Amino acid sequence: MQTTFTPEQLADPSTARSNEILRACVHCGFCTATCPTYQVLGDELDSPRGRIYLIKDMLEKGRPADEKTVKHIDRCLSCLACMTTCPSGVHYMHLVDHAREHIEKTYKRPFSDRALRWVLARILPHPTRFRLALLGAKIGRPFAFLMPDARLKAMLAMAPKKIPPVSRNDDPQTFPATGKRKMRVALMTGCAQKALNTDINDATIRLLRRLGCEVVIAKGMGCCGALTHHMGKTDESHSSAARNINAWSAEMAGEGLDAIVINTSGCGTTVKDYGHMFRNAPLAEQAAAVSGIAMDVSELLMKLDLPEGGAKGVKVAYHAACSLQHGQQIKTHPKTLLKRAGFEVVEPADSHLCCGSAGTYNLMQPEISGQLKTRKVKTLEAKSPDVIAAGNIGCMMQIGSGTEVPIVHTVELLDWATGGPRPPSFS
Repeated sequence: MQTTFTPEQLADPSTARSNEILRACVHCGFCTATCPTYQVLGDELDSPRGRIYLIKDMLEKGRPADEKTVKHIDRCLSCLACMTTCPSGVHYMHLVDHAREHIEKTYKRPFSDRALRWVLARILPHPTRFRLALLGAKIGRPFAFLMPDARLKAMLAMAPKKIPPVSRNDDPQTFPATGKRKMRVALMTGCAQKALNTDINDATIRLLRRLGCEVVIAKGMGCCGALTHHMGKTDESHSSAARNINAWSAEMAGEGLDAIVINTSGCGTTVKDYGHMFRNAPLAEQAAAVSGIAMDVSELLMKLDLPEGGAKGVKVAYHAACSLQHGQQIKTHPKTLLKRAGFEVVEPADSHLCCGSAGTYNLMQPEISGQLKTRKVKTLEAKSPDVIAAGNIGCMMQIGSGTEVPIVHTVELLDWATGGPRPPSFS
């Protein structure tokens, strides 16, 4: 794609990066075949290729974002299926991130949009606040029909029926390996996950210790910054990311770390991008070092001696989270591990398509999200599984709200198969 940015525009690192990405695009349209919003809406501007044209026009002209551009960028899930499909290696993630930052700086949204985004950014990354909000949503759910905004109804509907107890395993501490230590790893405990499902981190710690890992919960570690990053709130997202970089860098400089393990794939995609996010900042070296040892839990488990067998006669429908299969290009590890543990693993049709969760997308675009959820649940249930497994809490909440089939994190099943307790939500 030909671009006409001026030398002055290209002096900005973000614009220079966007220019590289735009020039890689050859207009082939392969991305439209795997774009969930294009499949649902059938509008070229709701495909990656259409959004690329909108972003190019906005950035090249250096103009403020307009309503039309914002509408179509907001509809993007950032599922990154287009990056998996693209034969030219167009890094759409960095491009749309830059577009969202530009929108945040130049476009004044309607008051209701600004208020919703403000609330989400102030609550979801903070587990205690999130728990209080979930309690309020639980109380308010019976009155959802009175809500004038579909997005408010979606927020009430997504709240779990049962709020899990606080887990002290999330506090800063070190868990010794069971037996001989093979690795020393830092576990990212997440933010929303600590409020929505404490079983995941508990199972991860048990499993890693059993396989010879000393597990560190680093002091000062918190939200990865993904939520505000995808809203274009760069200062807020970088502030969250910087706290994590400093926390993990202290551990790396101390007793050392073999890996930073992440069991929420949406967070993993962001942490692995810290090196890019801070490439021109004072924390560039530390950020690159953190990104360099960040691993999804399935990547780490592939390096350890997971016992074979253990689980027999349990049929697992594996849901591939977009942030894992497209964002991190991890496609086979979870299935390999589940099969090694003795589970029968099946996959739904169109497994590359998003379930509609996508961070806060199901709260801000509930109609499109609902259509994607219905499609995903239908394909999963068609496999008649005993349980559904996924590697991302957002997907678990989204799919779980539309089916009676139990849904658990992949690591919970692996923990159970190697001596841990049966997952509470699968009992």
